Amino acid sequence: MKPGADSTLGPVFKKIGIPPSSPFVPDPFQVEAVDAIAQWDCLVTAPTGAGKTWIAQSAAKAVLDKGERVWYATPLKALTNTIYAQFIEVFGPDKVGILTGDKKENGDADIIIGTTEILRNQLYDAMHTGEDISCSLVILDEAHYLGDSERGVVWEETLIYLPQRVSLLLLSATIGNADHIAGWLASMRGKQCQVIQETNRPVPLFPLFFHPSGTLNPLLKKKGAPGKNMVHKNVMDYIKAGQYPAISLPGRLPRFGEILKVLKVYDLLPAIFFLKSRADCDGAIGLCNGKLLKLDPKRKVLLSKRIQELIGDNPHLATHEQRMHMEKFGVGSHHSGQLPAWKVVVETLMSEGLLDAMFATSTVAAGVNFPARSVGILNSDRFNGVSFLSLTASEFQQMTGRAGRRGMDNIGFAIVLPGKFMDLKHVAKMVTAPPMDVNSQIKIDFSMVLNLLLSHKPPQIHELLEKSFASYQISLGKQGRQARKEYGYGLKYLWQDFLAHLDFLQEEGFVTKEGTLTEDGEWTSQLRMDQPLMVAQCLRQGLLPDQDAVMLAAVMAAFVNEKSFDDDPGMNRRLPKRLTRQFTKLREELSPFAERLLAGGFSAPNLYLQPALPVFAWAMGVPWDQVVEESVFAEGDLARLILRTGENLRQFSGVSGPFPRITENSREAIDMIFREPVIY
Repeated sequence: MKPGADSTLGPVFKKIGIPPSSPFVPDPFQVEAVDAIAQWDCLVTAPTGAGKTWIAQSAAKAVLDKGERVWYATPLKALTNTIYAQFIEVFGPDKVGILTGDKKENGDADIIIGTTEILRNQLYDAMHTGEDISCSLVILDEAHYLGDSERGVVWEETLIYLPQRVSLLLLSATIGNADHIAGWLASMRGKQCQVIQETNRPVPLFPLFFHPSGTLNPLLKKKGAPGKNMVHKNVMDYIKAGQYPAISLPGRLPRFGEILKVLKVYDLLPAIFFLKSRADCDGAIGLCNGKLLKLDPKRKVLLSKRIQELIGDNPHLATHEQRMHMEKFGVGSHHSGQLPAWKVVVETLMSEGLLDAMFATSTVAAGVNFPARSVGILNSDRFNGVSFLSLTASEFQQMTGRAGRRGMDNIGFAIVLPGKFMDLKHVAKMVTAPPMDVNSQIKIDFSMVLNLLLSHKPPQIHELLEKSFASYQISLGKQGRQARKEYGYGLKYLWQDFLAHLDFLQEEGFVTKEGTLTEDGEWTSQLRMDQPLMVAQCLRQGLLPDQDAVMLAAVMAAFVNEKSFDDDPGMNRRLPKRLTRQFTKLREELSPFAERLLAGGFSAPNLYLQPALPVFAWAMGVPWDQVVEESVFAEGDLARLILRTGENLRQFSGVSGPFPRITENSREAIDMIFREPVIY
């Protein structure tokens, strides 16, 4: 691989450099947004890095100056932590608090940063008690999550339940139908929602094609070039040649050390490479070398010193298997299979410019702020948890949004590398494609029904559902076809689903025939967890251990688990007998209720021993490395399972009246499992 570049790239590469420092002056769209939120609701769509956080901070300051409070909601804990740190720096630690499932600090602060689920739950409580939510501005970051198939319902509920007096600021980089969302909000909330759209990136993006020979080419034709095909002639020649020579052998990753050498020649580092899998990310760092770091001895010394500072005396990080690659090669791997604390080390080093490259799965593109000069894309599809689908414009824009650091780069680069799973023509289209539309994802579940029945009669709930984004989309003529197909005219199918949930709750004694909650229904509504009805049935039947915190943690891990396992009968020989006895009893006695759920058309989880066993061992005090080695989980997945188990255990505080022993036992269980390296 020999470094080379198409002659037309000379003027482009001359733009590379650091822009001159100058006093901050807000862009016109930022000023317009701050003025708008002072009077109305506001939806801001602008590219990643354009300065949406500045808008949020300015709007928050105006609210605080009036002696009022702010709620800032995000979809991701990592993003919540980032915003929390930024707001503390601006407003001071006494003014800012954080609320996530596993973290609660300064919960009565003037500004609360938290996950959208917690905000939604606070709105449930406010409707139940008749008390107004104690803030006058709600900021919803990553507002395109309204269209997320799994969690979009939480965003939609939050927007429906939010009092009109509370101003609403929505921030997103990728919404195609912002006018529809604003129209829905205005019709539902009775106040104008102004759309502020900015399409210019603060750092211009230039897409490149990395030829396997090491030659860089423009990916696209010059603007205005004739023909429908947007792909540059050199790239088209490569496509027609049958994708030879290849960037790597079949089933192998490319030689990233050689790729980094080429990028270094043209000053295109640091770079973030988006790879298909965790294994590819971990494998990629082993395909680098220390040649680039040797050329910069000062950075090498600083990198080693900074790694030691970040790791401190944490034994789980000090002996991390990837530390050597990071220290000697100046590269890092980042994905959800890693410990949260290790990911923070990688993120910090990348954001401080001490790494040449980071290899990450596409999940890192959403919401986490550590841009680079370039991003490398090796696949034109991504795994959605079920199958591989072509990248959408929004997903591509999330990735390329990390290319170019505001204040540090004059220009950013999206570098497309060919391979078996790369459709170059598709990626070329995504460069200029508009973001996708956001559609309603509202759906009924038992937690929603129970919490709404705390404060509403069924006819009133029907009125609430009529305020949904789905209802608005149904009214949009031709554009509402999909919504009508999914939800039916007048939300017929959605209401039928609500009635099915209601009927089951009535049959099981959680709701009266008149549509009000029974005593069991009231405390079950406070179990805002993954499987509230199944856990409630366990409480009713006395199936949860109320004097064994270790066992309670293990049982709740089984309820939290989302993966399927083959619980090999042979593994029972190495399981603690009290764990197998507990699960045998739990499965047998819950079986009739689970069968009734399934007969009603609802889901009922399989309670596997595989996730329960490592949580049991961890709660018993078994060392972390041993727990990981003996489990079927990657350590990042296991840490996340434990964190979510703790979040669910915390929900037992809502049933302290009828079940005080369970509540006390859950607190003890949380203390047992919330320790390093799960939390840091």
